[in-house]
This record gives sequence, C-alpha cells and structure tokens, in this order.
Amino acid sequence: MQNFNYLIVLGVLAGMFAGSSFAASPKVGQALPHFSIRTLDGREIDSSELQGKVTIVHFWATWCLPCREEMPALEKFYAAHHNEGLEVIAISIEDDKDKSRVLDFSKSFTFPLAMKSAAQVDGFGRIWRLPLSFLIDRKGILRNGDWTGEQKMDASTLETFVRPLLQEN
Repeated sequence: MQNFNYLIVLGVLAGMFAGSSFAASPKVGQALPHFSIRTLDGREIDSSELQGKVTIVHFWATWCLPCREEMPALEKFYAAHHNEGLEVIAISIEDDKDKSRVLDFSKSFTFPLAMKSAAQVDGFGRIWRLPLSFLIDRKGILRNGDWTGEQKMDASTLETFVRPLLQEN
C-alpha cells in the first residue's frame, strides 16, 4: 500500500511539473521549434519570417550584470552585420511591471526587444539562467544553444560563431 501511495504522489508531481516551464531545450543541429514575439514597439515577429537570416535570440534582464555587458556588444555587431542578414531578438524575462525599466535601458538598441510575457517561446525550453542565447542559421537550424554567460558574448565570440554563418548561403 505504501508503494502504491508513493506512485500516486509521483504521478501527481509529474503532472504538476509537466508544463512548458520544464520543456526540453532545443537540440543543436535540429530545427528550432516555432516561436513568435510582440516587440516593445508593437511589431509582431514570427520565426517563419526569419528563414534566410542568421538569428540570435537573447534572453536577458536589466538586473543581470553580464546581460547588461553583452547588450552593447550585440548592438555593435548587429549594426555592422544587419545588412548581411543578421537578426538579433532580445527578450527580457522580467515581469511586465518592470517594462518601463526595460524600455529605459534599451533606448540605445536598434534590434527588436520584447518582454517574455509577449512572446511564445516555449520551444526554447526552460529559461533558468542568464544571459542565455541561441544562434540559428539561415535554414532555421539551431547552431549554438544554451549559450550562457559562461562564454561571454563579446566581439570576439560573435566574430567566431556568427560571422561564418553570415558567409554561408
């Protein structure tokens, strides 16, 4: 009887935690699942629109120091390579009540920004550490996933990982 009760509790707990917040992360070398966002300026972006572009999806927050350090490097690289087919989408994981802080911090960035609450991004799996970035090639294949603050995203890193994808046809 005790084993039966244990199994019931495990089943209930598994059901409780079987939501999108614990979805598996996408696998490098596979097509990234569909996603869509509504940017801070109200524009809708669907992942299908990004076919043919090299895309960095960057999860961040204003309170995250490594995120704040990476955003200017992303902006500089984006400004230099957007015409070559680079897209950067930065998604703040902060609560909607912090939207004004996100807007204030992001004034100098020209790439699309969104709040996670305005994004359908379950296919990226559980976002539990920051910064977290995903690099998607022109065919929609994940080329670098779970790209975290452990490997700082700076000019050198962007040149090493992103630039070669921009040169592929």
